[in-house]
Amino acid sequence: TVKANWEQLKLKEGKKSVLEGVPKGLPSLVKAYRIQDKVRGVGFDWEHAGQVWDKVQEELQEFQEEVDVDAERATDEFGDVLFALVNYARFKGINPDEALERTNRRFQARFQHMEAAIQAAEARGGKSMAAMSLSEMDAYWNQAKSALSSSEIE
Repeated sequence: TVKANWEQLKLKEGKKSVLEGVPKGLPSLVKAYRIQDKVRGVGFDWEHAGQVWDKVQEELQEFQEEVDVDAERATDEFGDVLFALVNYARFKGINPDEALERTNRRFQARFQHMEAAIQAAEARGGKSMAAMSLSEMDAYWNQAKSALSSSEIE
């Protein structure tokens, strides 16, 4: 591919690593995507998405094994899970940073909708959010999800 040829030319021009072109100051999620895209350019990549998904599953298992045992290793394994998910997203043509930002916007809109509904109910003599159980709040959350479609939030 053109990208692979470009990366090979850069190495021939004296670059020590294809990763030199990845800015250190990028946000971690964006940096993971760029790193994976760069190494793909020199052929260090999976052949198909199923292999990447298997890696996600493997990393999830490793994280699960460490999460309640060793906080330092659990942190490393969680990073591996995120890195593998970013790689799977790349394989599927999904921009992981955009996907997470869209989820952030949906969550905020739904949570604010839920807050407003609870405050309105409280004004009519209902419970405050602080006095509610999680299952009571979840009923309001589900109403907010139904009321606000993803297209309305974007």
